[in-house]
Amino acid sequence: MPDGFGTDHQRIDGRAKVTGGARYASDVVVGNVAHAWLVTSAIARGRITGFEDAEARAVPGVLEVFTHRNMQGAVAETEFFAKGGYVGSTIRPLESDQVWHAGQIVALVVADTLEAAREAAQRLRVRYAEEAPAAGFDAAGVEVVAASDAGFEDAGVGDADSAFAAAAVKVEASYSTPTQHHNPIELFTTTASWAGGKLTLHEGSQFVHGLKHGIAAQLRIDPADVHVVSPFIGGAFGARGSITQRTALVAEAARRLGRPVKLVPTRAQGFTIATYRAETRQQVKLAASRDGRLQALVHEGWEVTSRPDAYKVGGTATTSRIYACPNVRTKVHMVHADRNTPGFMRSPPELPYMFALESAMDELAYALDMDPVQLRRINDTQREPIKGLPYSSRNLVGCLDAGARAFGWERRSPAPRSMRDGEWQVGWGVATSIYPAHIGTATARVTLLPDGRARVQTAAHDVGTGAYTAIGLAAAEGLGLALERIVVELGDSDLPPAPVAGGSNTTASVCNVVIKACEEIRARRAQGQQGAIEVYAENVPEGLPPDSIGKLYQGRNALGGGLEGGKQAMAAFGAIFLEVRVHDRTREVRVPRVLGAFAAGRIVSPRQARSQLTGGLIWGIGAALHEQTEIDPRSARYMNDNMAEYLVPVNADIRQVEVLLLDEQDTQANPLGIKGIGELGNVGTNAALANAVFHATGTRPRDLPVRIEHLMA
Repeated sequence: MPDGFGTDHQRIDGRAKVTGGARYASDVVVGNVAHAWLVTSAIARGRITGFEDAEARAVPGVLEVFTHRNMQGAVAETEFFAKGGYVGSTIRPLESDQVWHAGQIVALVVADTLEAAREAAQRLRVRYAEEAPAAGFDAAGVEVVAASDAGFEDAGVGDADSAFAAAAVKVEASYSTPTQHHNPIELFTTTASWAGGKLTLHEGSQFVHGLKHGIAAQLRIDPADVHVVSPFIGGAFGARGSITQRTALVAEAARRLGRPVKLVPTRAQGFTIATYRAETRQQVKLAASRDGRLQALVHEGWEVTSRPDAYKVGGTATTSRIYACPNVRTKVHMVHADRNTPGFMRSPPELPYMFALESAMDELAYALDMDPVQLRRINDTQREPIKGLPYSSRNLVGCLDAGARAFGWERRSPAPRSMRDGEWQVGWGVATSIYPAHIGTATARVTLLPDGRARVQTAAHDVGTGAYTAIGLAAAEGLGLALERIVVELGDSDLPPAPVAGGSNTTASVCNVVIKACEEIRARRAQGQQGAIEVYAENVPEGLPPDSIGKLYQGRNALGGGLEGGKQAMAAFGAIFLEVRVHDRTREVRVPRVLGAFAAGRIVSPRQARSQLTGGLIWGIGAALHEQTEIDPRSARYMNDNMAEYLVPVNADIRQVEVLLLDEQDTQANPLGIKGIGELGNVGTNAALANAVFHATGTRPRDLPVRIEHLMA
């Protein structure tokens, strides 16, 4: 039987993953490989004054010790990704004696064996001239800069300050979210090998064409001489979306040594050689009339970034556009500190900024003596308030209603501290979820073989979300085949380019171009063409420039849609309902159940969609209760850079998780009506939990994560 969109299938790559058949970057066997080990800085600010490397070089099997003394100038400067470039940080390790942050790469030791490289790295002595670092907020020496100075547009409309002053009901509060690190199962590994002047990289990547062109620019070689292979990724969600500076160092070491080099860094090193979620502080002011209609919204944010890089989270671009409000003012500030550069992490702007807004909405509901669900219904809008753009579709109210029914919201006792179960205080919370619906320029090659099988080839990526299956279902839909008859090839820079696997765009971007190729195949077959039929297709979404195909081939991403551009605002919506129990004496917090109701356009692969949304809800609980990277304010060093002390949810923390998918048709977003869901599930979940804790205890959590000591009073 033919398959297609909406049919329920297990992942077509699932068996390979659970049996060990899937090969990740460090699994690849390369002949005569040498092993690299990183030496990272023990200080956060200062300069390297010297190395004592005799003992390191004396270790049997050591091939070379690379430092700035023999690597300076080897890696070219390239543009920061936020400015349209390739690299996730402009800090170039081994370029000079300057130390920008703790854990910066200061040496790369290469040896015949991993053990020899590790021992030599441990024997290398680095001398420093240390300066007092500024770890982040409140530290002497940080530099606070308006994000608008780096090109960010602070959204606004009307006169929010005057409207706030004159309003009948208002709330004002400050919130904070912590530094958080990815900690993917797969470490940040790289294997580089050269043959005949051509470089092959095995590295987990969310954008192989970006990595191909970026590394070529760094090493001053022709991009045609770079081949990137990344068919499977053991966790990404932003961590592998831009180039880290380690890759060029490994590739250059392999070129100089004339043999392949493999780097498998430690988990602790992953905290400083890759990106992470930036720490934020925020202030929200909401004002409403007595009937609950918003009159003013003011949202300001402060975000930690590194000294040289203007990375901005900028979640006010979303929070300013969710609810009907005639007066909005926003402002984002960057706080430059002696830290490594942050970057994308699942729902990068929305998760921290929606925590503040949705917590403030809950506070406003209590100030109005109004049901929090009803407050959100009253302020629903079919046009975003900043530019007045209509939403291509928006069913937040449907999500609120369906979620409330399924959760049993009508049984909620409104007053804080009014629900109990023995020694446990019970609280219920709700929050809105939103994620902009993006679609990018994409290309694909689809081949229909004479025996009725088909092959789909595109340099898209499966970061664990089920992209192989979703793309296979698109071909099944377009060709009228069973999914078992289709082979999907992804994650190779020799394949036609596709956008970065970020912004939840992959399913929409790639499925649309695959369907386009399938339509051409069917047209040729209808015209009588026999034998194998191969079609290469390109798709430039409405609103993107025609040269975006050429830019995609240069490894430069182009995404359309979202909330701010074009003629419409495009987003997926949801409503999160969550129950907590807080123990009378110990103040421990338990989450017996969470429910998310989502309207996210056409669902291509229901099983994978539910899986992603379930994972997002769990991640949201972790972001609210567990995850925080602790930093020593004196040394600006991360203190819990391991999986023993960096806390994430485990089975005992997660009980009942329920996902509701509402039917939604939206061909305005893109011809197939597909919206991304990979990041939707964790937006607002942290606020729903904090709101539930307030309902249970009467204590309002405004700083994440929510911890026992916050509730002891």
